[in-house]
Amino acid sequence: MCHPSWGRARAEAHRLRDLALLRRVRDRIDREYARPLDVEALARGVNMSAGHLSRRFRQAYGESPYSYLMTRRIERAMALLRRGDLSVTEVCFTVGCSSLGTFSTRFAELVGVPPSVYRRRAERSTAGMPSCVAKQVTRPVRNREAPITGPDGPAWEAASPVPVP
Repeated sequence: MCHPSWGRARAEAHRLRDLALLRRVRDRIDREYARPLDVEALARGVNMSAGHLSRRFRQAYGESPYSYLMTRRIERAMALLRRGDLSVTEVCFTVGCSSLGTFSTRFAELVGVPPSVYRRRAERSTAGMPSCVAKQVTRPVRNREAPITGPDGPAWEAASPVPVP
């Protein structure tokens, strides 16, 4: 009969292997966010089923692979919108989204305002701010439940030197 600790050691080794695979998936999303990615393709890359990958990713990182991918895309879109030289539609396709409607909806969920409103407000609120500071101040919410708000509205609005209507 096997010693009980062998089963625990084996389970721990399996958990650590899964975590390493999940880091590979997360790193791939970070690198390839602008490419067409879906959970099935990500799962194939680490020899998991899409369902197993989604469950394990959510357990490890608190969100689904799709949600993580969309957050990366929205973060990049925010930077492009702050630059101001691309239309919202161009930004949508540049960050890898294929539907302007889905992009705009997800953007509004994460940021608290539609992309066009964000662009107008960001132009005023981040004027003269170094890009590294603007990125931190305007970062989208991680928990996807509600925007981070203070008494003056979303955090990036509160940091604005110019009142935002």
